[in-house]
Amino acid sequence: MAVCIAVIAKENYPLYIRSVPTQGELKFHYTVHTSLDVVEEKISGVGKALADQRELYLGLLYPTEDYKVYGYVTNSKVKFVIVVDSSNASLRDNEIRSMFRKLHNSFTDVMCNPFYNPGDPIQSKSVFFCAHTLSIFYVTIH
Repeated sequence: MAVCIAVIAKENYPLYIRSVPTQGELKFHYTVHTSLDVVEEKISGVGKALADQRELYLGLLYPTEDYKVYGYVTNSKVKFVIVVDSSNASLRDNEIRSMFRKLHNSFTDVMCNPFYNPGDPIQSKSVFFCAHTLSIFYVTIH
């Protein structure tokens, strides 16, 4: 399902980035960082209704020729970016939302850990396992 999963801090530096095809890892780092401009545009939209501001899921940020980039932002302005292969046409919006919810729950578990210092890179096994399960479908098909 997911080709790349990233957790970006409030100050726009990566806390966690994992990509499935490791040979294109630099390309995914670039894709994630370029998507931050679109995320900032969406969350700083002036004149939004109050209900829209509480929506954490940002939806499709932008499609490329090979991938689709989706975004999600927490109440504390931590951003999640998931890059999905464009050839996967059967992936629906509610499935993407579910992927973000799982990632957000995993991230919340990390934040609740008394031994984690907020702002440090995430090296938690629970986030790694969550990212692995979200991307395992991609590995088995390709």
